Amino acid sequence: MEIDSILTGKRAVALPFTDCCDPIYQDTDQLALLMEYSAEYGRKSGWRTISIRPEKPFPSTYPPSLSFYGHNLRLSADENALFSTFRGSTRQNIKKAVKVGVKITISDSLDAIKEFYKLNCITKRNHGIPPQPYLFFENVHKHILSKGLGIVVLASLGKNIIAGAVFFHFGKTALYKYGASEMRYQNLRANNYIFSEAIKWYCRKGYESLRFGRTEAENAGLRQFKKGWATNEFTINYYKYSINRRVYISDTLKLNGYCNALIRKMPLALNRIVGSLLYRHVG
Repeated sequence: MEIDSILTGKRAVALPFTDCCDPIYQDTDQLALLMEYSAEYGRKSGWRTISIRPEKPFPSTYPPSLSFYGHNLRLSADENALFSTFRGSTRQNIKKAVKVGVKITISDSLDAIKEFYKLNCITKRNHGIPPQPYLFFENVHKHILSKGLGIVVLASLGKNIIAGAVFFHFGKTALYKYGASEMRYQNLRANNYIFSEAIKWYCRKGYESLRFGRTEAENAGLRQFKKGWATNEFTINYYKYSINRRVYISDTLKLNGYCNALIRKMPLALNRIVGSLLYRHVG
């Protein structure tokens, strides 16, 4: 898909806002042809770069632009056997959330998306990142959740929504896509309880695997959280090709430190406006 932005340039991404999207090919010769044809089309279209986000690594002759960790959990109809494989601390954190009175709801409603969006804005600001615009999540509901292809799992304590996650599913595979939580309730381990109940839900629906999304290599805490569910860890490489230079180049997802600090200090309302203005330029 083409992104035509005055901020980030005219470029192609396969596919925008996805963690992984494998190209379809049988061997390295076919991959070379795909990239050759894409580059030729890009030169005619005025693209600066082409970004590919496969789950399966390209041959070593293609240098990656970014690398992440992926985690996959094989689901089972035997929930007790599956849960016994989780790390001891993971099981203990689930019990803690239950003990302190955290409640879980699973829904595909627009109201659930609205509650998640509020949490997401807070979480993104804490990370120094502009949030996705509300319209983005409204369209997630319209085109995915309302079609029976996703759920929102919310954790509450009393009347307060303290954590949430959005999952997509298709065929026999489920995908953790978005997560958000209130930092002041982090010690209650609501996120562990959310994943526990989502896993149960997908097991009972007959799904075979749950993908935990991508994790940046330097995010050791998130990586350890995902490994605690007895997942299979693998490397995800992205590739970016420069049309003009005719070479594969490195990339970054980071804002500079000044931008992160500024966003953390913004009022939520202003942060939402910034996200609405900038998000369409990212992809």
